[in-house]
Amino acid sequence: MGRVTRRAFTVAALSTLSAAHGAAAAPAAPQPPGGAGGRSRGRTTTEMRGMWLATVANRDWPSRAGLSVARQRGELTALLDAAVRRRLNTVILQVRPTADALWPSPYEPWSRYLTGTQGKDPGWDPLGTAVAEAHARGLRLHAWFNPYRVALSTDPARLVASHPARQHPDWVVPYGGRLYYNPGLPEVRAFVLRAMLDAVREYPVDAVHFDDYFYPYPVAGHSFDDDAAYDRYGGGFPSRAAWRRDNIDKLVRETAAGIERIRPGTEFGISPFGVWRNAATDPRGSNTKAGAQTYDDLYADTRKWVREGWIDYIVPQLYWNIGLAAADYAELVPWWAGVARGSRTRLYVGEALYKAGDAAQGAAWRDADELSRHLTLAKKYPEVRGHVFFAARDVAADPSGAMARVVADHYRQSARPPR
Repeated sequence: MGRVTRRAFTVAALSTLSAAHGAAAAPAAPQPPGGAGGRSRGRTTTEMRGMWLATVANRDWPSRAGLSVARQRGELTALLDAAVRRRLNTVILQVRPTADALWPSPYEPWSRYLTGTQGKDPGWDPLGTAVAEAHARGLRLHAWFNPYRVALSTDPARLVASHPARQHPDWVVPYGGRLYYNPGLPEVRAFVLRAMLDAVREYPVDAVHFDDYFYPYPVAGHSFDDDAAYDRYGGGFPSRAAWRRDNIDKLVRETAAGIERIRPGTEFGISPFGVWRNAATDPRGSNTKAGAQTYDDLYADTRKWVREGWIDYIVPQLYWNIGLAAADYAELVPWWAGVARGSRTRLYVGEALYKAGDAAQGAAWRDADELSRHLTLAKKYPEVRGHVFFAARDVAADPSGAMARVVADHYRQSARPPR
């Protein structure tokens, strides 16, 4: 389906929404803390300034599969350099996009997005290199995993013969043109935890990061066939939905425990779809009319994870403009601030840099100031501890000048990320 990204599903998820300056030069190199435009001299600004670096379908990197090692390394370090130029401090690198790996994993095959052939050794260690190169630049490196997505097609024969999904076909559910591991099977959860935590064991990553995919986004006319698993394991729950939410709760809790056991001090963060529930569904929800709700459709109780303190940070994807009737950025920021208030979980905001300057996104996103206004609004809420931008290619190229505007208005000095 062309350039697939985890954000492509946002359009379908918000089915009720209406469709309703040239490129600027990169800013100068980061100034030391306390420089011009920031807080008073001698005080260090502390906030998350991150970017996602997506590898699925070669969205951000590598630019295409099959490049030489030197070209792959060069593209990667160029994106890290772009983060430094924009005075960011964190890169969230997608290292397990489709039940595969960007490191020599003993559990899963090498990603096809490196060489074009799943399971083929690329001749170098991308994750190890990324950690070392990021740290050398003063950047933190968060390892981004997709827990349950297996393939962007439904044909298991397209997977390498040694793939765990082919070795255990009973683990896999075809749905909406894709393959997923079944979150309702304890053996699946145990396996994906082992596979992901191997990276934590082998590399000094600064955090483990999940995106917005748990159970898959709803696809009209399709049902996720987990009947056998529900019959076997769901007897103690009032509904299938409650059982599914418990499966995801277990994944979150067990991931947090595994990280703490293997590499204490490594953080755990999640970037969910930006609407937990609409207020019309639940009075605790946001004043939105989104066509998808994480609690009901992805079986991810994101509000609970924050309130219970199961995760170190949350980055809701608030990919809508200020004033959008169905999902207003100005409504969602204070709602999430209220959720985070009094909890141990830090709140960052996920920003849709990729929409800036895109005429198809509506008039608001044609204004290069829209994104900068987001950060101005968010500053009113002390619970908001920073922002993460989707995605690296857009941070580097910045065709609309929106990122340069953010830097000029808000990032005039360097900042260290919260801990």
